[in-house]
Amino acid sequence: MSRPFILGLTGSIGMGKSATAAMFRARHVPVHDADACVHALYGPGGAAAIAIGEAFPGTLAPDGSVDRTALRNAVLGDTERLRRLESLVHPLVRRARDEFLAIHAASALVVLDVPLLFETGGEAGCDAVAVVTAPPEVQRARVLARPGMTEEAFGQILAKQMPDAEKRRRADYLIETDRGFPHAEAQVDAVIAAAAARRAG
Repeated sequence: MSRPFILGLTGSIGMGKSATAAMFRARHVPVHDADACVHALYGPGGAAAIAIGEAFPGTLAPDGSVDRTALRNAVLGDTERLRRLESLVHPLVRRARDEFLAIHAASALVVLDVPLLFETGGEAGCDAVAVVTAPPEVQRARVLARPGMTEEAFGQILAKQMPDAEKRRRADYLIETDRGFPHAEAQVDAVIAAAAARRAG
């Protein structure tokens, strides 16, 4: 395989995916963060901000960035509006991902950090998928400790995400974040080694 081995990294809210992505970065593996990409697209002058402002009036802040609270309120509980939003944002995210892959074409391994990887069919563009996971009670405690998070909002987020059990079933690799950093780091190292072996084989 002359191109990089593409590892999809995903996990439901509160599972520790961001911390896991940082472990890959610390090991000099290029990571494309889909959430950070969306943040830039939503920022002042971002490619998505103008389109969102036109599609959902009242969702832009004075500086021209997307007011995420207003946007969340505009689409919450409305499947059709959520699909419309995704149809605006997803093509822009895909373009940024393709640019990332072109920049890192000489790397042995790259990671695509995508929260809704399975939900959007993104695993089709990956050579393997690692799912970050933790028990439901750990996930719940982590999420409800976030500022402004409510039981209702948590429930609505979970309803849009594939159940963790299904993600685990579809994963090539699991990274468990409830057993301490050394355990998770050892699993990250094992995934990197396995990806290198698969690329060489």
